[in-house]
Amino acid sequence: MGIEPIKTAIKIDYSKTPYEHAGVHNRWHPAIPFASTVKPGEVFHVECFDWTGGQVGNNDSADDLRSLDLNGIHFLSGPIGVEGAEPGDVLVVEIQDIQPFKDKPWGYTGILDKEHGGGFLDTHFPDAAKAVWDFEGIFASSRHIPHVKFPGLIHPGILGTMPSYELLDKWNAREGALAAENPDRLVARLPQEKGTYAGQSISPENFAQVAKYGVRTVPPREHGGNADIKNLSRGSKSFLPVFVKGAGLSVGDLHFSQGDGEISFCGAIEMAGIITLKTSIIKNGVKDLALNTPIFLPGPVENHYGPSRYLTFEGISVDEHGKQHFLDQGVAFKQACLQLIEYFKQFGYSGEQIYLLLSAAPVQQHIASIVDIPNSCSTIGIPADIFDFDIMPREGKIEKKDMGTWGK
Repeated sequence: MGIEPIKTAIKIDYSKTPYEHAGVHNRWHPAIPFASTVKPGEVFHVECFDWTGGQVGNNDSADDLRSLDLNGIHFLSGPIGVEGAEPGDVLVVEIQDIQPFKDKPWGYTGILDKEHGGGFLDTHFPDAAKAVWDFEGIFASSRHIPHVKFPGLIHPGILGTMPSYELLDKWNAREGALAAENPDRLVARLPQEKGTYAGQSISPENFAQVAKYGVRTVPPREHGGNADIKNLSRGSKSFLPVFVKGAGLSVGDLHFSQGDGEISFCGAIEMAGIITLKTSIIKNGVKDLALNTPIFLPGPVENHYGPSRYLTFEGISVDEHGKQHFLDQGVAFKQACLQLIEYFKQFGYSGEQIYLLLSAAPVQQHIASIVDIPNSCSTIGIPADIFDFDIMPREGKIEKKDMGTWGK
């Protein structure tokens, strides 16, 4: 008796737009119909667009990032029903493999211009920029950031279950209140009819509800969502609360590699590809495990750079203007990043190149302390061995290298 082939639960055709696919959506809403169904214990493939649905190309210009339609992003594959899953259960999702499409062995990291969404350091880097990465087996290298090569810790940025109507209302209420309290700042992306897509089998009445009330896929929430956890790679398990019958699992925003924080927003090595999953169910797990948000168990795959090979930079809660903040980890992490960027400019890199590298490479960010008032301390470490030259501190003037030219 032969082994049955692994089925593909969601298939992608890159000759068509995301809006022509049945198993694709870009909002969270319980009215979105399931595109496929699997059994617990069944292994299955899910094909995924990159997060923009193919809006970014393999070229030397950042014009595609400048014209990016942010209303139509995070095209997720799903929802996938899991037989036997009920509200109150926990869906266990095991990632068995992730690969780029064979005819798309490349990805990209981007900086969005400040007027178009920006990123963590947009006051310092307000203009769009892009680095394209080529994949060779497990390794990534870029013509736009020379002298760097590293193995990818490949993972999905987004993995989540569908919310119930009750949970959806809670999300819209709390995020709407936050936006109302901050009318002069973009603090949440609220429901937006423009760009909404919920598959091809949804009724007009249900689509109207999704367009009006469907929440954006930008942040992580109680169901999982856009957590961007780089260690959820091959062999990892995600324990996701179930809110609707069948769970409604969706996945997308695949990353070939990512640094902690994904700081440039379009900040990992974004890619299209195929993820292989297996699910199981913990009955009544939400109550029995006291689960309010997901639990994750990273897999055994990791980048093996020794701790002593991470050149690590410290930041404290004093901003670049000299203002003291109280135990502010955001300020501290920003200062650590800026310190690292300034250090690597000495070798000939531009600030944009290192900003992109911090988003793409396997950097590690840690909260060092949050008790020593008034300064919290944050660190960011970058593996020395991803460079083909010595980056360690030393006496004497550093010779700058030719880091190439590239489009912005």
